[in-house]
Amino acid sequence: MSTMDLQVLRAFQAVAEGLTVTEAAADARVTQPALSRALHRLEDEVGAELLQRVGRVLRPTPAGRVFKEYVDTALDACDRGRRAVAEAVDPEAGVVSLAFLHTLGTWLVPRLVTGFREALPQVRFELHQHEENGLVQHLLAGTADLVITSGDPEHPLITWRRLLVEPLWLAVPTGHRLARRGRVRLAEVAEEPFILLKPGYGLRSVTESLCRQAGFAPRAGFEGEEVHTLRGLVAAGLGVSLIPSSPDAAATPDFPIRYLEITDVHGARDIGIARLTGRTLPPVARRFLDHALRSTAVAAGTEK
Repeated sequence: MSTMDLQVLRAFQAVAEGLTVTEAAADARVTQPALSRALHRLEDEVGAELLQRVGRVLRPTPAGRVFKEYVDTALDACDRGRRAVAEAVDPEAGVVSLAFLHTLGTWLVPRLVTGFREALPQVRFELHQHEENGLVQHLLAGTADLVITSGDPEHPLITWRRLLVEPLWLAVPTGHRLARRGRVRLAEVAEEPFILLKPGYGLRSVTESLCRQAGFAPRAGFEGEEVHTLRGLVAAGLGVSLIPSSPDAAATPDFPIRYLEITDVHGARDIGIARLTGRTLPPVARRFLDHALRSTAVAAGTEK
């Protein structure tokens, strides 16, 4: 719909609500004859008389009253859409569409979002959780400005930057034969069942890669979709798992687990933030990207 079309609809709305054509023309910054012709063209397009003269003013016909209901709705939607776009590109009060790995929703994402909103409290976030393949699709489909993921997607249309390196620990039940030790070789559990995430999750790929480096392929005892589930099954004694956790995480009655440092391979995964290479980010999303890079650099002690 052109600017002139919207202008004519707003003029029709104003006249139907009681303004004279002269007043409506002044508001629209066009001449009265030009607006009169435009209103006649609108009636021709709709196929019905919309306004009729009553004394010295125009009043909506029955068809005009019906049409005006839809004009009101359309113009209101247009105005709300314009306001939403203005908010979306406002660097102080826009919307950041962010997708991230399930495992990062308990610590990294809340930390980044909270820190950002302390400086810009009017900013809103649209958050999506997904596994690795789903994160890439969010970017390619344009449903997310940014994604936080493990490892570089290595996609020709995506730019990825490392935020931090997250340690991975071998989780074993507290009654496990290795539980009293603080450090182990991953190869020492080569014959044991592994509690794994399903294929397509980044942690699954990292686990398989580290096991290959240690000289074996992990035997799947269970495949899940959440790290929380993996912890529960390890605690139940159904296998071992490579899990992101802090080295001093204490066992609890619900999760009687020991977290052991791995010594024969580098037990860690890269966590980074990605965007579409050829897309210009909205100003507020650009600011969040800078915030994420800066705050994780500070936390790692690498800020220049």
